[in-house]
Amino acid sequence: MSLTETSAFEIAAEVRAGRLRAVDVLDAHLANVAARESEIHAFNTVTADEARRSAEAVDAAVAAGRDPGPLAGVPIALKDNMCTRGVPTTCSSKILDGWKPPYDATVVELVANAGAVVVGKTNLDEFAMGSSTENSAFGPTFNPHDVTRVAGGSSGGSAAAVAARFASISLGSDTGGSIRQPAALCGVVGVKPTYGTVSRRGLVAFASSLDQIGPFSHDVRDSALLLEVISGHDPLDSTSIPQPSLQLLSELDRGVKGLRIGRITDLPGGSEPEVDERLSEAFDALAAAGATIVDVELPSMKFGLTAYYLVAPAEASSNLARYDGVRYGMRVEASDTNAMYMATRAAGFGDEVKRRIMLGTYALSAGYYDAYYGKALKVRRLISDDFARAYEKADVLVTPTSPIVAFPVGSKVDDPLSMYLCDVFTIPTNLAGHPAMSVPFGTGAHGLPVGVQVLAPTLGEAVMFRVAAELERGAR
Repeated sequence: MSLTETSAFEIAAEVRAGRLRAVDVLDAHLANVAARESEIHAFNTVTADEARRSAEAVDAAVAAGRDPGPLAGVPIALKDNMCTRGVPTTCSSKILDGWKPPYDATVVELVANAGAVVVGKTNLDEFAMGSSTENSAFGPTFNPHDVTRVAGGSSGGSAAAVAARFASISLGSDTGGSIRQPAALCGVVGVKPTYGTVSRRGLVAFASSLDQIGPFSHDVRDSALLLEVISGHDPLDSTSIPQPSLQLLSELDRGVKGLRIGRITDLPGGSEPEVDERLSEAFDALAAAGATIVDVELPSMKFGLTAYYLVAPAEASSNLARYDGVRYGMRVEASDTNAMYMATRAAGFGDEVKRRIMLGTYALSAGYYDAYYGKALKVRRLISDDFARAYEKADVLVTPTSPIVAFPVGSKVDDPLSMYLCDVFTIPTNLAGHPAMSVPFGTGAHGLPVGVQVLAPTLGEAVMFRVAAELERGAR
């Protein structure tokens, strides 16, 4: 097995024991970057020199008898909306092109302190708004399984970096499915934790009540390892839950015997036949492993998409008001201040970002707030209530992650509504604040990966990972 095919868990164990050098692991992954990055475009910035210094420091620590940490020598990629001190953080937007933050995001500090080696910043839909990574100001990311197709989004670069073995693990952010959907399309594991379990300090905001950072990996164990490292209370994040880091690795071998797995009987339609077939096989595998399949209803789930596209743009219109050409980022000179604001934003933001800012501003405007934003918040409450009733009957729920496999590049860019429907199964979890994860489970049309999604109640990561590990075993 090559170094790029070795799991993060095994890399860290071998490096910590002194049987493997972090520099050699890095070189193997950078060789893959050199070979395929030009056709995939997973990265906005490759930090090879910084990565080599980090790897050498890990090897020096081991040689001196010190433990570099649970991610010792593991190459990791970071979505380019997470602040990295002195390294460009662009959110794939022209308006932040070249901006270098003066500090590291909390998750960046945590992975560095755990011994991980950052290989670069990954491409994304501009300000995380999109489902295909085609909205990036720096060009799309392509699917490593078929470069004529999208990698998903908005964290398409992070998913592709792992799928192409440019990095062993990566971090993305998930506002409406932006970790889970690209994970499904690229055939990797992707996790959205409970809102508040992972610090958002240093994550450039899209929709603050929905955004959450989470891991990508090749297998469930590596995601459990990374989530253990990045979770836990952060006093610098006012939305951080005051609890210790999650303990997940000990749950993976417990199996699912006795667990109740919820099958949603009123799930929105429109999935490809092969996706439905993989979902049915997933339920069969869980039942064969000792779980009980129970039918549940989520009647408000079909309204999730509508509510999300009022709540998220409303928050985005507020969060993105800070990009004005004054404080940081690009500036387009004009005759007066107001003209400069308009010219900077017109040149700096892409079409999808402008579309969502205008939609959100309209929803919050006088005379329309109660009719649109207020009603969306009521629907959000109904969705949470429906989930609560479902979790009285089931320990977890299982759905498709995406209704379709990776679609051809360019096929949906002129049809935003069709693009939005890609997130129909992932968005409700964000509205409720619950954890969910995507696990590769076979292939669908054109031999492309299909992901099955495991959903759990608030702070239900332990049981969610138990089920995900069983699905992984059932998919082999």
